[in-house]
Amino acid sequence: MVPAIALCLRFAEAGDTPVLLTGDRWVAAARSEGITASRVAGLSLADLKDAPDLGLALHDQAADLALALVPQLTALKPDLVVCDVLALGASMAAELVDVPWVQLSPHPLYEPSKWLPPMGSGLEPGTGVRGRLRDAVLRALTARSLRQGARQRAVVRQRIGLTGAEPGPAARLIATLPALEVPRPDWPRDAHVVGPLLWEASRETLSPPPGDAPLVMIAPSTAWTGAEGMAEMTLEALRDKDVRAVVSTFAPAPEGLPEWARSGPGKQDELLRQAGVLVCGGGHGMLVKALRAAVPVVVVPGGGDQWEMASRVARQGSGLVVRPSTVEGLRDAVTRVLDDPGFAEAAARAAATIADVRCPVEVCRTMLGLAR
Repeated sequence: MVPAIALCLRFAEAGDTPVLLTGDRWVAAARSEGITASRVAGLSLADLKDAPDLGLALHDQAADLALALVPQLTALKPDLVVCDVLALGASMAAELVDVPWVQLSPHPLYEPSKWLPPMGSGLEPGTGVRGRLRDAVLRALTARSLRQGARQRAVVRQRIGLTGAEPGPAARLIATLPALEVPRPDWPRDAHVVGPLLWEASRETLSPPPGDAPLVMIAPSTAWTGAEGMAEMTLEALRDKDVRAVVSTFAPAPEGLPEWARSGPGKQDELLRQAGVLVCGGGHGMLVKALRAAVPVVVVPGGGDQWEMASRVARQGSGLVVRPSTVEGLRDAVTRVLDDPGFAEAAARAAATIADVRCPVEVCRTMLGLAR
């Protein structure tokens, strides 16, 4: 979904001059939208999924990114740097060149809270003595990892010439729907929900199979933590149902595709306008695309934060979670969502919460004292 490209377009529409520094994959796409974009020079990021200590490897990589970005930021002389929440090196580079920076979270606020269970657990806040005790124990277990991460960051920060203590961003842009947030009494004052930042990567059109049967859209996860074989399993689950299906993917079409199904790249917004239900892996970008279109979901979560997102959607009422994934489980879930209008009504309520978000450009201008 590339929220950075979507945010650049918002800045450009407001009359600002955004410059995107990114990896090779998105430079041409950004330029095709009229955005000035360059790859981060002198940096080749390693695949870290098999690293023995992922936290340490990520912090070492962040230090490399910071040093690689400094010459480009020095040349650009920006008024503001907006950094993805995972791009620790970008925020450190902004500090090194003494430019204010804002953090972009392309998902709900995952900041730890003393009132909530740890993010990623998928749990509702506990109630009663037992529930609050459960949350306290879980927070204590995850706090050790958080402290270890803070120590690792302090080491790499000092290595590249910064203080060990982090000053933090001037503001945080939380790019989600309010419906997917969890209320908390300790919401940070510098965090602002700005709504999903969505950009349509595909320029192609994928036509669904003809007919009047309900359309089931299938969007397999693009994350390496996503559940494998979801598209094939879902098609098998739908084989004896009176539905049409479309698999939104850049991967090759599954073998033996039935006549009532299509597969390939295509504009997802157009497909969602026709869909009765989306089956997806639980990535935030795809989920908010569906909810913005008031389309209910069946979620087959993999790893990472997909379980957290799937649980929030289920609690909000916009869909069902299938875990572990089975053909029977998928068939039952799709049938329930299509037959019960309450899921679509909940998705419409989630879509309506977009009225309660702030403009990300306005947040940044206010922070800089440039509000118009």
